[in-house]
Amino acid sequence: MKSPLLSSLLISLFILSSCNSANQRPPANENAPASENTSIPGIDPAAKSDSKGVGKFTAVTLPAIDKKISEKGASVFESKCISCHTLTDQKGIGPGLKGITTIRTPEWIMNMIYNPEEMVKKDPVAKALKDQYKLPMMISGGITDEECRAVLEYLRSNDQK
Repeated sequence: MKSPLLSSLLISLFILSSCNSANQRPPANENAPASENTSIPGIDPAAKSDSKGVGKFTAVTLPAIDKKISEKGASVFESKCISCHTLTDQKGIGPGLKGITTIRTPEWIMNMIYNPEEMVKKDPVAKALKDQYKLPMMISGGITDEECRAVLEYLRSNDQK
């Protein structure tokens, strides 16, 4: 049987070694910008990117904003997106989308809406966003090409305000 003194000594050494290793870790900076919290080196998910992403949308032509398409996009956004995203720069479960059309290409936005799983697997910016929010990435909502385009139009309208 172990002596109480030996047991106490082992417990004390364990506690001291745990405290020591915790002190050697760099302090967490909760006030650091979100882009510093990503595990993808060199990718700032808040920075402008000219990437078209990964997916079926490779060339999107954007004429002047079409109010009718934007209204349809508002309806789709309200039914499929609003539970996780805001139209402001305030984060919800996912990122706030104010200004998204100024930092992402139309193709990237539509590919992300249409097939977020593929984007998170293959697109560095989408991966960095997933790491930043530390939640499962958005799921595909059975959205059509037309609905993707309508949501993009709605986001464009929002960014024009």
